[in-house]
Amino acid sequence: MTSTSKSPVRLPIAVTAGEPAGIGPDLCIEIAQQSHPSPLVVIADPDLLEERAARLKRPLRIETVSAKDPIPPHSPGQLHVAPVPRNAHTTPGRLSPANSRYVLETLKHAAQGCLSGRYAAVVTAPVHKGVINQAGIPFTGHTEFLAELTGGYPVMMLACPGLRVALTTTHLPLRDVADAIDRSLVERVLGILDRDLQRRFGIPKPRILVCGLNPHAGEGGYLGREEIDVIEPALQSLRKRGVAVEGPLPADTLFTPKYLDRADAVLAMYHDQGLPVLKHRGFGQAVNITLGLPIIRTSVDHGTALELAGTGMAEAGSLLAAIYEASGMAERQFSP
Repeated sequence: MTSTSKSPVRLPIAVTAGEPAGIGPDLCIEIAQQSHPSPLVVIADPDLLEERAARLKRPLRIETVSAKDPIPPHSPGQLHVAPVPRNAHTTPGRLSPANSRYVLETLKHAAQGCLSGRYAAVVTAPVHKGVINQAGIPFTGHTEFLAELTGGYPVMMLACPGLRVALTTTHLPLRDVADAIDRSLVERVLGILDRDLQRRFGIPKPRILVCGLNPHAGEGGYLGREEIDVIEPALQSLRKRGVAVEGPLPADTLFTPKYLDRADAVLAMYHDQGLPVLKHRGFGQAVNITLGLPIIRTSVDHGTALELAGTGMAEAGSLLAAIYEASGMAERQFSP
């Protein structure tokens, strides 16, 4: 991503409003009430935001912007909005497959804006995978969709204060995980994790702990041989290239201060091996970060929370954390 701006870190951050029946619009209205480290542009249907603000009885002034408008910092109660029209009316809490293409259009707008240098990063509110697939559109998740739009190989990492957890595999059924993990995958994911911890987080020599796949990291082969045949050879190869990796370690003891105090990140083998620990530690303040892409993308650590949409009970802590994380990553990437 390139820009001719002398201060590229002041480029706006795009925020997609997510599933229109969920809490994404509520969160966008909430962040309008606060100041932020970078200018923001919300990608959404302005009518949706106005409808939700009226329901929540929250002040909102919308300033629609085009692809060329300069974006100043907003004042309290104001949102700069790049308009994308919905396909159908929205009732909070009630999913409509008719709006699935609208959701994907907001993501396309944000990704293309990042690639063109219009936006410094994209922050995504939650989408509902099920209703998008119900509309007949194959959709695994934000991570894979944005990778297809922008290129690169996506690596999912969640972070909260004091802990970063990346995933070797993401949204796979558990019975498919072992077959998906091979030496080339482990090497590729760890290479991206090491590179982006340096490039995007300013860590000169990242220290990465690697989970085993099996209980007790395979117990010397008695509980599975993936550690011996796949993971350890991959780690040996990476060590020869100067990557500071330790493992494979039993996941049930890795997430303790003895290990975490000397690590910058953990690589888990599958989704529910690493993320329950991180979300227990920092739910509501954690950030979902996609590594390996040519753009900066962060997101919330929760779902659409349909039951909270339009109630005023949704909390914006994770979205705010995602905005601050994206701003910091952009500053590190674009600063001279």
